[in-house]
Amino acid sequence: MRRVDVTGKILEISEPREVTSRYSGARHRVATAILADDSGKIKLTLWNKQIDQVSVNDTVQIENGYVTSFRGEIQLNVGKYGKLTVI
Repeated sequence: MRRVDVTGKILEISEPREVTSRYSGARHRVATAILADDSGKIKLTLWNKQIDQVSVNDTVQIENGYVTSFRGEIQLNVGKYGKLTVI
């Protein structure tokens, strides 16, 4: 699903881990947050600077995000065309 707009509260954030890009070989930090709204909860993937932008209990707005399935779980991603804003 593309062009997803959602506003929700960050319930928890995992410890960041380092991954290496298969395309460029660059190192990146990635963490998983649990985002909740009135309709339920979803895993939100946070990359690099996004990890430092948010804290537990922050209300965030995701604009133009997308949803994928990774290892059998549905995840929300901001992506390079999306926008993450702390409200």
